[in-house]
Amino acid sequence: MRADQIPLSRGAFARMAAVGLDVPAVLAQAGLSLELMSAARPVVTTAQFFGFWHAVEAIGQDPSLGLRLGDGTRTEVYDMVTAAALHAGNLGEALDKLARYKRLTCPEDVVVELNRDEAAVSMRWMLAEGHTPRLLVDAMFASNFALAERGTGRHLHLRRLELTRRPAEGALLAAHFRCELRFNAPQDRIIYQRSDLELPFVTRDDSHLTRVLPLLEDSLREQSAATPLRDKVWNVLARGMRGGHLRMAQVADALYLSPRTLQRRLGEAGTSYQQVLDQVRHHLARRLLDATDLDVGEIAFLLGFEELNSFHRAFRQWEGATPARWRQVAAS
Repeated sequence: MRADQIPLSRGAFARMAAVGLDVPAVLAQAGLSLELMSAARPVVTTAQFFGFWHAVEAIGQDPSLGLRLGDGTRTEVYDMVTAAALHAGNLGEALDKLARYKRLTCPEDVVVELNRDEAAVSMRWMLAEGHTPRLLVDAMFASNFALAERGTGRHLHLRRLELTRRPAEGALLAAHFRCELRFNAPQDRIIYQRSDLELPFVTRDDSHLTRVLPLLEDSLREQSAATPLRDKVWNVLARGMRGGHLRMAQVADALYLSPRTLQRRLGEAGTSYQQVLDQVRHHLARRLLDATDLDVGEIAFLLGFEELNSFHRAFRQWEGATPARWRQVAAS
């Protein structure tokens, strides 16, 4: 299975303290050991990491904390992958490096989607239960935006920010990102102007990349070989779940397999394509019902159900209740 290890940078602890956060109190609130602050390489699980960020929100009582912490990327870099992105040739190359290598540092999946006018960046925690803490989403997007502006040396004009949350802190977010906000979105995404991908990076350093990229590629090959096929299929399906699910042939193609080989290897692993698809739909349905005000019909569409009744039947099998009833109970 994928290693569920997320590093807690000692530099990040120092930055939290610098913005006035009581880090020992946060750790205590999250049920984590104070020894993490002095450990040479402190790591936590995804569940513990989410608990830590929920504790940041509870202790800090400041909706701007995520933005201020993420903005630290304007002056500091905490890991090899972010450094590789910062030393890329332009913004497009930087985002590609984040998308390719980020999961080497923690179980986080970064996806870049391109259309004619836009470049959308989304981040998903692959081993998470429940939705991502609000301040963590703010910090991730603030960090990504800070890296883009630091690299280009410019003030960028984002297209918009899409957030899977109910409307909150709109003025604060709009002032920071200087763009349109869309709440109750199916996915958290920061969206750049596609033309900005060509902007050169003033922080470009080819000699650094020559040293680092072979190491990252070796690590990526090792990780890919160790990742179970079921997890790879899950990741491909979850990325493509935005109004129609991917067909098995498309998933197989993304994994450089034939559909027959994919089905056979999943069977050898004790599962099937349909079972993984159902698990992904179940996971995303719970998250969208809990975190957003999206209509049940909209959620059914996003999960690839052709009819609302089909979604109702599936959800009853998963949870023993209708989607609307489950949402009521979760909110109470």
